[in-house]
Amino acid sequence: MSDNGHILIVDDQQEICEVVQEYLTGEGYRVSVAHDGNEMRRVLGQSPADLVILDLMLPGEDGLTLARALRSESGIGIIILTGRGETVDRIIGLEMGADDYLPKPFHLRELLARVKSVLRRVHSRVAEAPAAVAANNRSRARFAGWNLDLSSRELMSPSGEEVRLTTGEFDLLAAFVGNANQVLSRDRLLDLARNREAGPFDRTIDVQVGRLRRKLEDDPQNPNMIKTVRGSGYIFTPAVEMH
Repeated sequence: MSDNGHILIVDDQQEICEVVQEYLTGEGYRVSVAHDGNEMRRVLGQSPADLVILDLMLPGEDGLTLARALRSESGIGIIILTGRGETVDRIIGLEMGADDYLPKPFHLRELLARVKSVLRRVHSRVAEAPAAVAANNRSRARFAGWNLDLSSRELMSPSGEEVRLTTGEFDLLAAFVGNANQVLSRDRLLDLARNREAGPFDRTIDVQVGRLRRKLEDDPQNPNMIKTVRGSGYIFTPAVEMH
């Protein structure tokens, strides 16, 4: 059996599952198939996967719901595969915790390239995690009266109220907190927050920055914490205390 990794395809279209399974198996991966959320959980319960290729439109629970559930439980790689191509769907999918997004129809070689890229990031995160924990046991950040718990992924306002964040919003805020007072390009923020590269028309970071501003800033139209650096990206200006 191959050591390349275990990939789970979750799609209700049998033909697509068969084609992708045959192709990826030929490339040296162990490939399983599920057609809905229940089958996905059953397969994962029997044999954990390294990567899930997840269709957006599924019977029962949709792909976004499943992506959010997977990400809340593990660092498994997630590629959303869907017939929809609108920017808003890509942004929502990435906010739910997906690593990448590939619209149908697609070329198998492009899918393979995405699979390899996501698996490299997943394996890198797994390898770096123990060292990161050992190097820094501080899991709480305080800035401008706000408190961010990096372990429980909770954000508390200066008044003591919990502010709900999507997976994408939390990952982006954590990237800002860990790199305060540094100008970060959109590409760098995507790499820090989701370990992925930006596409030529990728507006994910801009959308998420706008949403974070609405939750953090007194005046989102004139932000004081997350400032735009024209032509360069963004900078998180508050002093951050880690403890």
